[in-house]
Amino acid sequence: MSRLQLAINVTDLDSAIEFYSRLFGTAPAKVKPAYANFEVADPPLKLVLFEGSEGATINHLGVECETADELVAAERRLAESGLDTTGVDETVCCFAEKAEAWVVDPDGARWEWYVKSGDAEQLHYTVIRSLSDTGGSPTSATACCEERPEPYSR
Repeated sequence: MSRLQLAINVTDLDSAIEFYSRLFGTAPAKVKPAYANFEVADPPLKLVLFEGSEGATINHLGVECETADELVAAERRLAESGLDTTGVDETVCCFAEKAEAWVVDPDGARWEWYVKSGDAEQLHYTVIRSLSDTGGSPTSATACCEERPEPYSR
């Protein structure tokens, strides 16, 4: 079973942790400098907070898979449906070791499909290949969880 991921930029991590702990009735599963994540059981949600200068904005959206097979199947389905994907890559990002694939919606919202394999001690930014209008070939790069990511070319 997968769960939806919502990554939000916040201006004050401590205040956001207090608010979302009350909102979802659970404490964060992980807190690091300028970063926190929650594993909310009901509704099934992975909530990720990134502290920075621009609050109340979406950093990125995602779907956390339980297994690598689920991730590969999801990426295959996305590609077969005609969506441009980055393919599945092994990476270290957001204090986690994981495999991930990315797609971008028509307005530039970034969606990450991933499966976590372990924890990492550093935030690390994954370089994501941007997708072009013609065939989804990589055209530029940006980091997945930057405070102000560059827009994707489509």
